[in-house]
Amino acid sequence: MAVTEVPSQRTAVEERRDWWKSAACEGADPELFFPVSAVGPGEADVARAKEICAGCGVRRECLQFALATRQLHGVWGGTTEQERQLRFRDTGRHGETGAARGSRVRSV
Repeated sequence: MAVTEVPSQRTAVEERRDWWKSAACEGADPELFFPVSAVGPGEADVARAKEICAGCGVRRECLQFALATRQLHGVWGGTTEQERQLRFRDTGRHGETGAARGSRVRSV
């Protein structure tokens, strides 16, 4: 009797782990997301990066990753370093970890 191969289906865990493959920034210039400064000439890069993030289907996952891993540089999930620093400070005051706080993010 011949064995029929069934195409493997990705598990939900695999899909969550590979969220970045579906990111809108996948083909974008990384320098937009990691400008030298958020002011001056870099301000336009930050604005463009946030525009790309605004239309991204995995924006929430990206922000959760950045909060959980405390990404200190760049635009992640439509937020700048300074915006994430405010979240880090808030989590310290409320006793939540970055991951716990990030899991509660509903709309960014």
